[in-house]
Amino acid sequence: MAITDWPEQERPREKLLQAGAQTLSDAELLAIFLRTGSKGISALDLARQLLQEFGGLRPLLTADRKEFCAVHGLGDAKYCQLQAVLEMAHRCLRESLQRDDALTSPEQTQQYLRLRLQSYPYEVFACLFLDNRHRVIAFEELFQGTIDGASVHPREVVRRTLHHNAAAVIFSHNHPSGVAEPSRADQHITLRLKDALALIDVRVLDHIIVGSENSVSLAERGLL
Repeated sequence: MAITDWPEQERPREKLLQAGAQTLSDAELLAIFLRTGSKGISALDLARQLLQEFGGLRPLLTADRKEFCAVHGLGDAKYCQLQAVLEMAHRCLRESLQRDDALTSPEQTQQYLRLRLQSYPYEVFACLFLDNRHRVIAFEELFQGTIDGASVHPREVVRRTLHHNAAAVIFSHNHPSGVAEPSRADQHITLRLKDALALIDVRVLDHIIVGSENSVSLAERGLL
């Protein structure tokens, strides 16, 4: 049965309009994105199949082009739509941070960093450069590594900080293993960077470790 033949209160689009997007399941949200199903199945059934095949919403959203387009019912057009939606989410969060003090919006800051770094299969070290009111000037991915580490060079961090004329910074990197717990190496490089930036009167406000399900703040742990 096509979705248009369902009772109105059970159709994903109508349900969203009546009760809000937060009330929809992952499959219902994905069905609205897909818009149409494939031969013999509705968009909602296709969405359920995709979530089962990829193992959930996150693996689907972070799949590369080849993996995504190999699935029947998907293709380049839907891949482009998905990438556009994800990039709009990135930019929306970044604009919010640029308007607000990053320290008064810690959950929003961590949410933005998770969205940016969580999906990488290798380690990425990044930095939020902040002005003297702790608003975001820029976000940069500074170093890329392997599945279990990335080399971080304090001289380059100082150079990029001076380039942006930043007054403070928040560091972040992901753990591809999925476990967000900071290692001794994470703590060590944070203190090295803090000492280097202190020489140019720039404060390190936090270092946020991003895992697959959560993130950990070194500042909140008292490790700065």
